[in-house]
Amino acid sequence: MTIALDKLTDPAVRAFVGALNAGDRQAFAAALTPGATMSDDGSDRDVADWTEREIFSSGGHMDVETQTQDGLGLVANYRNDTWGEMRTAWRFTVDGGKVSRFETGQA
Repeated sequence: MTIALDKLTDPAVRAFVGALNAGDRQAFAAALTPGATMSDDGSDRDVADWTEREIFSSGGHMDVETQTQDGLGLVANYRNDTWGEMRTAWRFTVDGGKVSRFETGQA
């Protein structure tokens, strides 16, 4: 069972997931702080390069299964045209109402 976007409790995380699922580069960039950072499976990656490759040019989509009590951790079925579907964990750091760091990896 998936959690509807409007049921995600943290507004910054909700904006991030909504923009990702809509394939909206502008809204996605607006959901991040300037200089936001990220890691994938424990390795830091360049946010612009990674998001273009793993989200926007490959039709990335996240179906959220669970969220932590603080709303900053998600487990989701993530799919894109490159890798297919996999169960992923996401952890967000929010600063001033925007995501300043996100970490993802297989769940």
